[in-house]
Order: sequence, then structure tokens, then C-alpha cells
Amino acid sequence: MDVDALPFSPACLRNQEPILTLLRRWLAPGGRVLEVGSGSGQHAIHMARHLPGIRWQPSERQEALGGLAARITLEGGNALAPGAQVAAPLVLDVTQPAWPVGPFEAVFTANTLHIMPAAAVPQLLAGSARVLAADGLLLIYGPFRYGARHTATSNEAFDAHLRQLDPAMGVRDAEAIQHEAAGLGLHLQADEAMPANNRLLVFQKNAEGHRG
Repeated sequence: MDVDALPFSPACLRNQEPILTLLRRWLAPGGRVLEVGSGSGQHAIHMARHLPGIRWQPSERQEALGGLAARITLEGGNALAPGAQVAAPLVLDVTQPAWPVGPFEAVFTANTLHIMPAAAVPQLLAGSARVLAADGLLLIYGPFRYGARHTATSNEAFDAHLRQLDPAMGVRDAEAIQHEAAGLGLHLQADEAMPANNRLLVFQKNAEGHRG
């Protein structure tokens, strides 16, 4: 497949640098990262090109794996940071019990919680808790509500659009996610403001407290 024919996400292009800035802060060199819902694969390639020693494991549902695999094949070995690796993508449906074999130092997912069914969100959290290392991190990027209220009118409109497409989709409540995650031993360490009214939620396994 030619590069021009690869799947492309404008959102990934816009948010990859802000996300990279925070991943530099949170991810230790040499860590193994499972990306849930890698989509076009743009994040996988970008992060591996800028994070030395990172071992990035992309994943997607079976029906979306083709384009992702094509990007990793074409770009996954080019101009990577020293010691960085991008593994061949794996099939992962968070609603199914079969997850990649851990432990991973981090699980990362971007713009997935609002498009997966609401019932799948606890399964994403539980699966992440299972495959994370003892002090591993779960990093979730996307729009969120707080106290059942949207943080911007654009997020409210986006939420209405999603629910019109499928009532099971929608912008999720950050506090509900935090409560569910805590029951799995994943404790919120940071809730970072991101461009375009998005957030990055950072949870750590077997940790306590909130570092701001």
C-alpha cells in the first residue's frame, strides 16, 4: 500500500505533539506501551520517532487492523528514536477476554472511550489493570464531562452528535471513570488540560493519591 493510501486521522495530526509532550513526562525510557485502539497508527509512529527506547505495541479490532498494519509495515522501522520499536499490531477488542500478554509499563488510548459502547468502558479499565505492571500507568486522552456537565459547548454538541449516531456512544464522565478505576487498583495521578477541550487522565496501578 502506498503512503498516500494509508488511513489518516486529522485529529491525530493535531494532537500528537501535545500528547507527546506529556508522554515524555510520564513514560520512562525503555518502557513497553500497549496502545488500545491505534486506528490509523499515526500515534504509534510519532511516539516511537520521539521517545527513545520505547517499545510500542499497537492494537485494533479485527475489522480495522488492515490499514493499521499497512502503516506499521511501511513506517514502523523508519527514523525511530534510538532503541525505539514498533511491534506488529495485535487484534484487541476490549469487550473480549483475550488481551495481549503483559506486563506493560503503560497502556495508552486516545479518543476511544466516547466511541466505544458505554458498557465497554469498565472492560477497558479492567483489561488494562490486568496487563499493567505493578506500578504501571493507564493514560486516557479525550473529552470528558465533570459532574455530568460538559467543559465546553463544542463538547456538548459533539456528545449530542455521537448519541444521535448511537445512544451507546457519548462523552464519558471523568469522575465515574475515576471511581471505576479505583476499584481496580488504578488511582488517578493527574488530570491534564489538553488543547481543544480535551484531557489526559493518568492512572497508576497500586498507587494512591492525586498529584495534580
